[in-house]
Amino acid sequence: MAVTIKDIADIAQVSHTTVSRALRNHSAISRDTAVRIRQIADELGYVPNSIARGLKSSSSHILGVIVHRIDDPSWGAVVDGIEAVLQAEAYSLFLAASHRDPVREKAIIRNMCEHRVAGVIICASQVDPRQLQQLQQMSVPVVLVGNQVKETVTPSVGHDDENGSYELTRHLLALGHTDIGYLGNAIAGKPNDDRLIGYRRALADAGLLFREELVFAGPNGLPIGGALAVEQCLRLGQRPSALVCYNDMMAIGALQVLQKNGLRVPQDCSIVGFGNISFSAYVTPPLTTFHQPKREIGRAAALLALRLLQAGANDAAPETRLLRGELVVRASTGPAAG
Repeated sequence: MAVTIKDIADIAQVSHTTVSRALRNHSAISRDTAVRIRQIADELGYVPNSIARGLKSSSSHILGVIVHRIDDPSWGAVVDGIEAVLQAEAYSLFLAASHRDPVREKAIIRNMCEHRVAGVIICASQVDPRQLQQLQQMSVPVVLVGNQVKETVTPSVGHDDENGSYELTRHLLALGHTDIGYLGNAIAGKPNDDRLIGYRRALADAGLLFREELVFAGPNGLPIGGALAVEQCLRLGQRPSALVCYNDMMAIGALQVLQKNGLRVPQDCSIVGFGNISFSAYVTPPLTTFHQPKREIGRAAALLALRLLQAGANDAAPETRLLRGELVVRASTGPAAG
């Protein structure tokens, strides 16, 4: 049920007129009162009637796409796949970067709504459920790509990360490695959990015990995150003979630290990434990784968004579609020593 000015007025214990003026930044309302009323409106997920009316009365043929960073190579191919579908269907793309900032993301969603986007595709974003509710109140279909919340609250498309990590770990096991570490991403949520599950499942299938002391968390999924995680690993009395990294960016950072510490890859330590970004083939040595069909994921997300538009944003039950990729073996992995 849509939040009204009356709802805000009841909570704020002011008149409807005061709320209306506060939301329009009227000079007759004190700054403190206006801030308090806008905060209540935000917490309730209030949608101005003018925006809601505009959305319901027109179809813009524009889809909004939100990514964490425009320059993140992990998402370039996904956006490319989205755009290919939209162009074929005469839709335009409204692209914005959230930088993992909830306030910025909220402003982006509001801006997209004011521009009457037909739907929104949110790529690997930990979007606030209240913002999803706000979009749903305006009958704007939402598709998540790389869903980072454990509960499926809206239609989503992603990659089977558990399977990918399982295959990477099995590759190392087949090379004779038994001391295999995992370098995770502390802020990745569900994708990191799924990749850790795949790693653990491969060890269990090989009859090996999971060792908590071989799991390290970097502060992010960037090269610096991998560098910091592997520095923790190097402080171990007994270093693992192989490392499974959350993604290629972390693996590249870890690779550099290993080499700076005089360790040869793969002779002293094998290392695998995840994602198969373009850079992974051009580091030294080239990185063994797991290819995610990013363009296909983008296409699937765009097609799902368009299907929701035809069916009605609130008429379809949440569905999750997981695509699978394939192992890419390069020179960063080799047989276990000894």
